[in-house]
Amino acid sequence: MISGDMSQSTHSDNNMTEASKTENCGLFWFRHDLRVTDNEPLNTLARDVNCLLCVFVVDSRWFKASHYQSAHMGEHRWRFLMESLVDLDEQLKQRGQQLIVKYGEPIAAIGDLVIEHNIKHIACNYHSGVYECQQWQRLQTQFPFMKATTGESHSLFTNSQLPFALTDLPDTFTPFRKKVEMIDIDQPMQAMDVYPPTPIRFQESWPTSLPQVVASDAYPRLLGGASAAKSQLKYYLFETDYIAEYKQTRNGLDGWSFSSKLSAWLANGSISARQVFHELKRYEAERTANASTYWLYFELLWREYFYWYALKHNSQLFKVEGVRRKRPLTTFAPQRFAKWTSGTTPYPIVNACMRQLNATGFMSNRGRQLVASCLVHELSLDWRYGAAYFEQQLIDFDVASNWGNWQYLAGVGADPRGHRQFNLQKQTQMYDPNERFIEKWQGHSNTGPLDDVDYADWPISWQ
Repeated sequence: MISGDMSQSTHSDNNMTEASKTENCGLFWFRHDLRVTDNEPLNTLARDVNCLLCVFVVDSRWFKASHYQSAHMGEHRWRFLMESLVDLDEQLKQRGQQLIVKYGEPIAAIGDLVIEHNIKHIACNYHSGVYECQQWQRLQTQFPFMKATTGESHSLFTNSQLPFALTDLPDTFTPFRKKVEMIDIDQPMQAMDVYPPTPIRFQESWPTSLPQVVASDAYPRLLGGASAAKSQLKYYLFETDYIAEYKQTRNGLDGWSFSSKLSAWLANGSISARQVFHELKRYEAERTANASTYWLYFELLWREYFYWYALKHNSQLFKVEGVRRKRPLTTFAPQRFAKWTSGTTPYPIVNACMRQLNATGFMSNRGRQLVASCLVHELSLDWRYGAAYFEQQLIDFDVASNWGNWQYLAGVGADPRGHRQFNLQKQTQMYDPNERFIEKWQGHSNTGPLDDVDYADWPISWQ
């Protein structure tokens, strides 16, 4: 059971001694690094202190709709996150620690712990998100007496390994790939066998005020946590050899074998990109190295590119004109957006993909390109509403990859061609010629006209 402190402060038990109050106590703030292996700042902190708090904060704002009509956290990712936290707690307990889960505004929640336990050293992994970077800066400003340590365990490369300054990050992917793909990638750091103890015993509970989880049985292997992540990596590489055909199968729309499915675990840090890379290298050394095994590394490099892209462009990642500062000719029509989110557009392949997403929290890479192209081109909607809806629905949401890819499809980001549009009928013929995917996810249901009213709210069609 995960330790929790949801609505009131947790106080020390009777066994807490006066000596423990003067100990050199540290706090590790878990965010998108929900593992103990290959977690450099956690190890650094654990070696530097003699008591330790391991903390995750559930931000109460995650479940509230933004001005794009979507929340940050939907039910599928919330379920996956809870499973990941339970697994993390088990990893910590094996090493004499426990996970403390707080609920509320992160700076206030962390700040309370800092004051209550006289924290002298705090650590976390660097995050490419704008809000996450701001939170870390605010925390250091609020508690300048603390030693603060960050690590770079979310990316393949460290900043110092890049052969260019961050300000000189290439505008598109291919020049970036050519500059970095031969860089030696550090071996994953092993976890410590034992961590310093917590200064007190925390209550064991879980927040009852948070959204209830509705699990999907469509992808039973898609379970949160480092244990499931390692199991999936082993399954995809060494147990099935599916990786050897990845380049031929990667454009699939449904099923478990056509792609690695590692993106969800990579997104919340249940597994690191370095762990995936070095297991891939081991597979190539022991089994085979071909275009498909390289292509998985190619996809890791895309993820890496968007990580640094987000850090370079900061808040420009979320602006309608994108990093190109070129405002697209789009608007927002609530009825069209509602049809897109519910899978009731005139385009069956788009409907099937959106219904799959809503039911499972998963959508293939090919599907994401098609539904994004539809929203931007066929529906002429503001791309940011689509990006925000993906943020809410996708189990594997990653702020850099999600918003960077949406900019790419909207023609305001890293695409050298600009404003890329997919022919939906042709794509259906290529990737679902027998319409089995469309039939499974009922893509032909409720495919009425795109608009029921005109822009003056006059009826166009009568039901």
